[in-house]
Amino acid sequence: MNRMDVFFEPLRALLVQIAAFLPRLVIAIAIIGAGWLLAKAVRFTVVRTLRAINVEVLTRRAGIDDFLREGGVRSGPVDWLGWLAQWMVIFAALVIAFNGLGLAHVSALTGQVLAFLPRVALALVVFAVGAYFARVGGAAATAYLHNAGAQDAELLGRLLRYAIVVFVALIAVDVLEVGGGI
Repeated sequence: MNRMDVFFEPLRALLVQIAAFLPRLVIAIAIIGAGWLLAKAVRFTVVRTLRAINVEVLTRRAGIDDFLREGGVRSGPVDWLGWLAQWMVIFAALVIAFNGLGLAHVSALTGQVLAFLPRVALALVVFAVGAYFARVGGAAATAYLHNAGAQDAELLGRLLRYAIVVFVALIAVDVLEVGGGI
């Protein structure tokens, strides 16, 4: 009888561990499912709100829509911000689920990704606003130089616009905090 206990004791211990883990796994799957549904609702809300306050007008006037279309991207910046908000909620649900499962390292990595996403959103907003002002500044400089009688007014206005876009892109990269500071 003692010999049989030696063989069945590891199996019994494994079954006890599985029985203790299964409820946590079911709860983690439920959290991920609820997080996914909440993320879809957040994306819908963010996109509707941004369209209601006419953010698309700003991005269109800034030339971001045309820039994305030329690059082969079919969705606009509003859709990208909705997508970003959706993934923030999904990553938050993953952090909660991984914490519940006791996966501390995976949870920490997911938390770092979650902390990075707001910086991406802020960098996109900085770039959108900066691109708008670059277009306005370039047009204003071109008009002023035309009125002043400069021969290369178009070229100088375009150069000013590109310089502002480069400067704004550097600010957006600095907001992301990747690499060293500017």
